[in-house]
Amino acid sequence: MTLALHTPQLSRSQGVVGLRTALRVMDKWQASSDQACRILRISRSTYTRARQDDSQWSVALDLDQTLRISFVLNIHATLRTLFDNPDNVYGFPTMENHNEFFNGRKPLEVMAQGDMISLYETFRRIDALRGAQW
Repeated sequence: MTLALHTPQLSRSQGVVGLRTALRVMDKWQASSDQACRILRISRSTYTRARQDDSQWSVALDLDQTLRISFVLNIHATLRTLFDNPDNVYGFPTMENHNEFFNGRKPLEVMAQGDMISLYETFRRIDALRGAQW
């Protein structure tokens, strides 16, 4: 797995693909539109446009937004590695977690706080479940 902190700047078309993929993943996590906007640090209008089937639409994402997309996609990839059951792959972010970092909170709630540290730490804790060392 490539460490998200080394994510290169994406072209506008790559940004659209990454953003739309991250939003599809978060839909399966049952994230609300507000949660998705906070996690990815995008506006409501960008969220709405990204969900439309418009092949001409493009978006310029900054490095922070690119990193956030990378973390969401890496969390999804890790969950797919950990679990065979789609209910667990997509349901894990909405399950109460009683490990030390989460303290009974759902990973999705932690990520939706909107700060990069919460997103990064959620990724790190989930990635550690597969035995990754930091």
